[in-house]
Amino acid sequence: MFKLKGMLSLQVGDRALGGTDRIALLAKIGETGSITAAARAVGMSYKGAWDAIDAMNNLADEPLVTRAAGGKGGGGTHLTERGRRLIETFAALEKVHSRFLEQFETLTEAPATDIELIMSLMFRTSARNQFSGRVAAIHKGVVNDTVELELPGGERMVATVTSESTENLGLKPGSEAIALIKASSVLLALPDEGMRLSARNQFPGTVTHVIEGPVNADVRVQLTGGHVMSAVVTAESVSELGLKDGVPVVVIVKASSVILGTHR
Repeated sequence: MFKLKGMLSLQVGDRALGGTDRIALLAKIGETGSITAAARAVGMSYKGAWDAIDAMNNLADEPLVTRAAGGKGGGGTHLTERGRRLIETFAALEKVHSRFLEQFETLTEAPATDIELIMSLMFRTSARNQFSGRVAAIHKGVVNDTVELELPGGERMVATVTSESTENLGLKPGSEAIALIKASSVLLALPDEGMRLSARNQFPGTVTHVIEGPVNADVRVQLTGGHVMSAVVTAESVSELGLKDGVPVVVIVKASSVILGTHR
């Protein structure tokens, strides 16, 4: 049996205006009149709070938050009337959203795996390669973190992301994530025992399809774990490597070329 959890988010066109965390930040600004106090109350850094405010002000039809310089009337950060209305609207929508989740949980016969698959299929992006998996390990760094994602086929995909992204995405061992890789970032090589590369991701596979163009070619490789990886390489590379159906290759992807996303 599954238990559905959902977070309400407001969109402006195809861009996210804000979710629960940003609305909570607005509410605390309204209560305290201080960005420092508001950021501390919702667990954001001072810089992260200002980044969120700037993003919301840029996306909204009119400013939600204003900054006042010090003086006779005192300085500080203040909500506009538009910001206060947005908080009220979000609260009303959250009530409707909660009722929806309660009704959705009555679908007790739907397998959790089906729900997870539906969510993955709803994820839209221009990246040709999309893989769903679970975070196996996170190696923390001063600026960047190294995240290991275990795919259903057994492969481990390594991604380098900023520590801030790790926190914002809620990544932790056991959590689900989606790895996105542009086909143009995928390199192909022939198996060679003496080949030594700095790229963290090296997956053996077999070419299953080659669509050649005048300049570039679309090469599809089935990895040993069953996933298919698409690569865009030059027509010259196809000829030099002898790429065709059935040829064994090694798929190479730098960790910095792997983008991680979540449904959070």
